Amino acid sequence: MKKILVILIISVITALTVFAFSDEVFEDSSRRTLGYIKSNGTVEDSSGKTLGYLKENGVVEDSLRRTIGYIKENGTVEDGSRRTLGYIKESGTVENSSRSTLGYVNTNGTIEDSSRRTLGYAKDINPKHAAAFFFFFFKEYIKK
Repeated sequence: MKKILVILIISVITALTVFAFSDEVFEDSSRRTLGYIKSNGTVEDSSGKTLGYLKENGVVEDSLRRTIGYIKENGTVEDGSRRTLGYIKESGTVENSSRSTLGYVNTNGTIEDSSRRTLGYAKDINPKHAAAFFFFFFKEYIKK
């Protein structure tokens, strides 16, 4: 369940679409809500506390509006120093920076690890938003 791969994985669903904000919900494998991305780009935890922001240009900011990462149009996820954290492929495959498969994001919103075990779910998800949600705000759910 608590595999860090969820971060990248969710990002793949819609094959690298342009940022289009609508309320998105992220759940763990037990269907407990982890958090939300609101229509204005605000990232919140399950209790509504603001964790950060996603901008339409792919910039990821923390709650103090400091840039902490980038989600590029080609599926590359970078930290605030522009180091590559991983990749989101159009096929739904999520890879780490060494190009090893971490898992998959399925079109039905199910997030799986590399062994195809369900790690979580995403409702009404934009793949890039999912990457930001997990890579920057819920790192503990992705296995490196």
